[in-house]
Amino acid sequence: MLDQGSQRCPKYKDYILPLIFTKRLCDVFDDEINRIASEVGSRAKAFQLAKRDHKLVRFYLPLIPNDPEQPVWSMIRKLADKIGEGVTTHMRAISKENPLLQGIIDRVDFNATTHGQRDIDDDRLSNLIEAISTKRLGLKDVEADIIGKSYEYLIRKFAEGGGQSAGEFYTPGEIGTIMSKVLQPEPGMEIYDPCCGSGGLLIKCEIAMEEKTRGKKRTIAPLKLYGQEYIPETWAMANMNMIIHDMEGEIEIGDTFKNPKFRKAGKLRSFDRVVANPMWNQDWFTESDYDNDEFDRFPTGAGFPGKSSADWGWVQHMYTSLNASGRAAIVLDRGAASRGSGNAGTNKEKTVRQWFVDQDIIESVLYLPENLFYNTTAPGIVLFLNRSKPKARKGKVFLVNASKVFEKGDPKNFIPDEGIQRIANILIGWTEEEKLSRIVEHTELKKNDYNISPSRYIHTSDAETYRPIAEIVDELNVIELEAKQTDEALRSILKQLGIGA
Repeated sequence: MLDQGSQRCPKYKDYILPLIFTKRLCDVFDDEINRIASEVGSRAKAFQLAKRDHKLVRFYLPLIPNDPEQPVWSMIRKLADKIGEGVTTHMRAISKENPLLQGIIDRVDFNATTHGQRDIDDDRLSNLIEAISTKRLGLKDVEADIIGKSYEYLIRKFAEGGGQSAGEFYTPGEIGTIMSKVLQPEPGMEIYDPCCGSGGLLIKCEIAMEEKTRGKKRTIAPLKLYGQEYIPETWAMANMNMIIHDMEGEIEIGDTFKNPKFRKAGKLRSFDRVVANPMWNQDWFTESDYDNDEFDRFPTGAGFPGKSSADWGWVQHMYTSLNASGRAAIVLDRGAASRGSGNAGTNKEKTVRQWFVDQDIIESVLYLPENLFYNTTAPGIVLFLNRSKPKARKGKVFLVNASKVFEKGDPKNFIPDEGIQRIANILIGWTEEEKLSRIVEHTELKKNDYNISPSRYIHTSDAETYRPIAEIVDELNVIELEAKQTDEALRSILKQLGIGA
């Protein structure tokens, strides 16, 4: 039922995810009440103690059944009249008692209507509650990583039915896994995602760190995860995702580009690792947004990448958010690697890209297979930055063309597990492999006018002797736009001189 609902109506994520999250809270609260009851003699006394001292439990839930032996979730499950109103009331009561949950589960109105029609009527809501009630989600019933994976599965299912909006909250899991494996986060590190969506990339970093350190005798310090998201519903989803994974995180709300929340002493706070998949080719930031920046994010010589795409503006923000030994992995439109190269004139986006090459900040570029993302069929790239490249890698960039490393899927292609590990190992070791990867000197990049697209340097088949048509079209579009802007500027000058129409 959940899958059908997610495919039929992506908006169902606004109802299903908070309900599953609340079921987990209820069952964990029950476990904690049982623990206290084993010490004080009864659940009735345990409820009284938890009410007096909320510190005894992770989250205090003011849902006390008339019969204290009944599960806390029964307060929701047994709603029979005005179910939407009752669920909304209970969730708002929970958030009122728990500041960390405010704005997360109380923002959804289960009684909402559109043009007089309930968005989810009581019959459907009752069926949904009953379906969620079939499995207990307590501490002994399901581990945090298992329920976390289930939550991620649901988010992916919603992305499959979400069309263009899917990119606002979901990056395919295999891409996040590759990024986190290559960045190799260490215990206790601070990880940042300035446009975190549902928080998947941050969570992937924690998972990669735990897998790498599994079996070690010493206590492993968790990562400290920080994210910012400007869409309120997605921000709430990220917080729920973080809590349900039982991970340590801080998710802020707001537009990172115009109002970054993580600051220190008037400057951007710096982190050990940055992971992100910003919305591609944002065109609503103007040159004044860059000129008026107060955080030194856009250095002289790089600066404004042009209004048609903020991709390299985001890269600059993430570079500035790295500490002296920090590394980043950023998902971008494939055109960010090549737009402007080969043009006769100057190009703002190419100028920024050139700055990053000349400063020796770019470590690797990964060209992804097509049709992986839920809001576009374009392949995309992953750009890896390193503020302290090893001496042996200076003056070079490692390029990987993984355009053929995928399997057909429905509705999207995917990178299989062996492909994920293969790509990650090659990127970590800078291992050259025919038709897949190459180490390229800066001198060669300069000869190609700072085109850093792996498809320009690595051909994946013997018959392929030309660059992909899509890349050429991207560049032609840039040339056409520049010609149009030049033409408009010339007309304006002529008009001021009183020449021509």
